[in-house]
Amino acid sequence: MSLTYMSGFGNDFETEALPGALPVGRNSPQKCPYGLYAEQLSGSPFTAPRAANQRSWVYRIRPSVLHSGRFEKADIGLWRTAPCREVEVPPGQMRWGPTEMPQEALTFVQGVRTMTTAGDAAAQGGMGAHMVFVTKSMTDEYFTDADGELLVVPQVGQLRFATEFGLIEAGPGEIVVLPRGMKFRVELVDGPARAYLCENYGGAFRLPERGPIGANCLANSRDFLTPVAAYEDREVPSTLYLKHAGALWKTTIGQSPLDVVAWHGNYAPYKYDLRTFSPVGAILFDHPDPSIFTVITAPSDTPGMANIDFVIFPERWLPAENTFRPPWYHINIMSEFMGLIYGQYDAKPHGFVPGGASLHNSMLPHGPDRDAFEHASNVKLEPVKLAGTMAFMFETRYAQTVTRYAADSASLQPDYQDCWSGLKKHFDPTKP
Repeated sequence: MSLTYMSGFGNDFETEALPGALPVGRNSPQKCPYGLYAEQLSGSPFTAPRAANQRSWVYRIRPSVLHSGRFEKADIGLWRTAPCREVEVPPGQMRWGPTEMPQEALTFVQGVRTMTTAGDAAAQGGMGAHMVFVTKSMTDEYFTDADGELLVVPQVGQLRFATEFGLIEAGPGEIVVLPRGMKFRVELVDGPARAYLCENYGGAFRLPERGPIGANCLANSRDFLTPVAAYEDREVPSTLYLKHAGALWKTTIGQSPLDVVAWHGNYAPYKYDLRTFSPVGAILFDHPDPSIFTVITAPSDTPGMANIDFVIFPERWLPAENTFRPPWYHINIMSEFMGLIYGQYDAKPHGFVPGGASLHNSMLPHGPDRDAFEHASNVKLEPVKLAGTMAFMFETRYAQTVTRYAADSASLQPDYQDCWSGLKKHFDPTKP
């Protein structure tokens, strides 16, 4: 299978691995070319408005009903689904260092370690924040998630996603989004891999509105890449794993389910290079809200209050004068699960390192640590470039619940809150 892509976010694509495999003028002709079966994969209700309708027609060697044999329960390991309240921790800011790569053989499905959950997957609202450790490629194994859309953020190593719609490869600095219900296999490319994973229980991610920014900057549609059709015609016993209602199930099938020869539509997996994001910021004083760094968003039923925002803090210039340049101290109704892909985050120069994570839950105060505050308050303000850095946030309207795995993790930093303890009292009523 070739590793080639089409560009554009949400476009209605059409692609075929064999000439003439796509029916012309009809979605479901009486007989499909090459003896294929027509099937529709829907990511939205049939009656959704045209602009919001997400579906793709696929033309495959065998229909998916042959992938739904007799399922039996499988070990879900440390993957958890909301609502999940298996441990109670006091409210407060939390931070974890990076977890070392496990020594045992772990496929993508086996290597998921849930850190937090929020909302309710059955009600199709909220999210799960996970770490994923992959030390072994999936061989004749496939996975599909009925509970949510998967946003994969590689942090160490390259991953290859063999999907029903084609091949995607991604490494640190890129993301991959796999729609709910999409079957795929994950393979290693250059050794063990570690990634952050957001499981979106709500509506699919989309590009945010730009408002007064206008037509340009932030993430541009043309930089999102969707794979061209590629298929496997392999008659081998295979295992299909299905995550459904918070449980993991498996069944044995007689062939690869990645047998889509052609497809057309707008419900498809995609990748995006975060380094193509064009940041926007203040060029005189102050700085806009962090939402200006939103790459993709999954809206909720409340306008302006997202189910999930995926926000990044990339390499950028800081030119503002008479301004405290790092993120200010704030208390936010949204809750923030944050990770660092590479480099250094300007508001936390110590302790927050690549592969680590932090949680600042709803209505809990947070902001720059002592060293970042003192430096930013006293440094000579000249244009400076934050180079070689890439941090991100899974931000959600729901409070996030910590799992037992995260609460008991050896990488949890129990002294994280001490980073603010040295903030001095500078108040002097005699000195305006």
